[in-house]
Amino acid sequence: MYMELLFKFKEHLKVLNRSPSTIKAYAMHTKDFLHSIDIRDVKKITTTMIETWIAGLWDYRSDQGKSYSTGTISIKVRSVKRFFEFLEKTNVIFIDPAQFIKEPKKNTKIKPVLTPKEVHKIFDQPNLGTLTGIRDRTLLEVFYATGIRLNELCSLTIYDADLQGGVLRINKGKGSKDRVVPLGKHAKKFLREYISKVRPRFAKKNRTSRYLFMDYLGSPVSKAVVSIMIRRCRKAAKIKKQVTAHTFRHTFATVLVKNGADVRAVQKMMGHANLKTTQVYIRSLGLDIKKEHQKTHPREKDKENIKSSRPHIERVKGHYERRSV
Repeated sequence: MYMELLFKFKEHLKVLNRSPSTIKAYAMHTKDFLHSIDIRDVKKITTTMIETWIAGLWDYRSDQGKSYSTGTISIKVRSVKRFFEFLEKTNVIFIDPAQFIKEPKKNTKIKPVLTPKEVHKIFDQPNLGTLTGIRDRTLLEVFYATGIRLNELCSLTIYDADLQGGVLRINKGKGSKDRVVPLGKHAKKFLREYISKVRPRFAKKNRTSRYLFMDYLGSPVSKAVVSIMIRRCRKAAKIKKQVTAHTFRHTFATVLVKNGADVRAVQKMMGHANLKTTQVYIRSLGLDIKKEHQKTHPREKDKENIKSSRPHIERVKGHYERRSV
């Protein structure tokens, strides 16, 4: 019975315009849940059963001794919650047993941000005397200039780069949202060099491909290839921080906010549906925000005698009245 419900659940997610990866993940985790509790009739599933399943996720250990991360458990629980919400909306069940179950909070530790010096060290690693080196440098420049996600970058087509307008069109990003982001002069310069001199040579073996970034065989560059390239550049630059494609995205947002960019403008460039997601990057500024407050807030510049303006609580001791609120 539940296989038919899973199919309808996936169709429901498609109607909601969820990404293929989200639909696949939600269906897989929900199927695993239903299989693990071994209850064919979803109407018989209780809150206690779901809580017992979640407890089992925390206790899980693979044959290699690995356990589920908080993020993995969170997506599993979210999948099940969305499934039961769907069942309730379609009147398959009348009470949602997962309604009051909360997802575990992810680790909110701020991820590392690259300094300008570290960015330049990484940029210096690709060999600009080779076609692949020019492509790799262009990839790095685009990451840093636009804050684009890894899967978004690998999905770009030749038509998405508007060099004349100096912008990059990101179609069907996370949540199937489209957006346009400025390229900046350096990324535009390298992108023009790559498109005019490098890509035509890579595309000789696959002239019908419209992907922007390709390998020497004419295939679209993969996420794995880009990730390995970034890791190699980080090691060659002797940077101890963990550096991934997302590190450039995080650095992009952080430096914009730090340099005075409006958070809502950054939200649009990042493609965040919720402003709270963008505000996470502000936390990475730490004490810099306090310093900026001291530098820019008019009250901090006020030269009023602090001692003379201090409240004198002792003056009013014993002279206050209790009032009902």
